[in-house]
Amino acid sequence: MSEEGIRLTPEQKRLRRARSLAIGIALAAMVGLIYWVTVVRLGANVLNRPL
Repeated sequence: MSEEGIRLTPEQKRLRRARSLAIGIALAAMVGLIYWVTVVRLGANVLNRPL
């Protein structure tokens, strides 16, 4: 038994790669934004904590 599966055309492969890249960039931007907001909200107070 030979299972061929789904064969994507070159156009479909290109669109899939572009979509994956866009998702990756959006995810990285969201992580960066959350990090930046955390740093801004804590500010210098992060150093004023009891040890």
